[in-house]
Amino acid sequence: MIPRRLTVLHLVANRWWTGSAEPVLRLVQALRARGHRALLGLAGGDRFEAKARESGVEPVEGLSLDVKSGPFAIAADAQRLRALVSRERVDVVHTHHSHDHWLGWWGRGGAALVRSFHNERAVRRRWPDTSLYRRSDALVAVSRHIEERLLESGAPRGRVHRVDGVVEVARFASDMAGAAKVREEFSVGDGPLIGCVSRLAAGRGHESLIEAFRQLLARRPEARLLLVGKGERRDALIALVARLGLERQALFAGYRDADLPAVLAALDVFVLLGSGSDESCRAALEAMAAGRPVLAARVGALPDAVVHGETGLLVDRSSPEEVAAALDRLLGNPVERRAMGEAGRRRALALFAPEHHAAAMEDLYLEALSRRPQKP
Repeated sequence: MIPRRLTVLHLVANRWWTGSAEPVLRLVQALRARGHRALLGLAGGDRFEAKARESGVEPVEGLSLDVKSGPFAIAADAQRLRALVSRERVDVVHTHHSHDHWLGWWGRGGAALVRSFHNERAVRRRWPDTSLYRRSDALVAVSRHIEERLLESGAPRGRVHRVDGVVEVARFASDMAGAAKVREEFSVGDGPLIGCVSRLAAGRGHESLIEAFRQLLARRPEARLLLVGKGERRDALIALVARLGLERQALFAGYRDADLPAVLAALDVFVLLGSGSDESCRAALEAMAAGRPVLAARVGALPDAVVHGETGLLVDRSSPEEVAAALDRLLGNPVERRAMGEAGRRRALALFAPEHHAAAMEDLYLEALSRRPQKP
């Protein structure tokens, strides 16, 4: 039984299916499942809007949330937001980017104002942003690094909250039939398969992983590496693989969506050496939900999500030698590998499932509302 049915308006100045998009959509769905009225305002016209509609979440109409708007258009958006908050009797305005945070402050009326920070660089340590943080009712950090940066910016300690990431755990239940098809697609047979799901962009650690994999092949020549994702560094990474003579062993799978659970189920070890635009590191949480052991760098929320020696291994991503040794350990110990994968799935069910995430946010909303004057 929920303590109070809330109307929560999520504002997301993002049109892409990346970064904040999926965590917000999962939260909206989970809040609705708990009996709350959760509304979603987003920057329309691309995959985020399409994904929301596919999942049965119709974005609210009338809001632009365009970060490239001029001052008059932004002011008009703020007025429309204020009218929406009043008309729908919104209790909580939950924002996810700087643009919608400012809009939320201008247009929230009597609603509580909450902001989630999905990556560390989103925390700005200068005025007027620091003033906005102090005027918000709750600030949510998806990693310990973000939490520390918020406190360093002068955000009130009592209003900064660490909340774990969210993943659609049920979707990633083991799919062995699909896994067999993936292995057949890439002609890897029953050999060891290492995988990474991450945008092919700078700072994601792909170069270190490829070099570690090259070193691993001296001990395990039958191993294969599957790089899943798209991005601006694809051509450069393909060229690196060619220079190292790894074209047959390091395979590029492109962007995978519908069959991602099958791709993860096909892996023996999942690797993530960078956090990207979502520092909750959802890709690693998905791998844990799929029962895969996770080899992770100490970045973003990975040191909190992955329990070293229990659900996977933590490494220094700047050391390909350390990454290679950790891969060799996991591939050489199938019993330990399976135990880590099983422990990872249990941890995902306990901490990262949408219902757990929504319950944590519900408590946070109620605390934020306790700071606001009561509505008549």
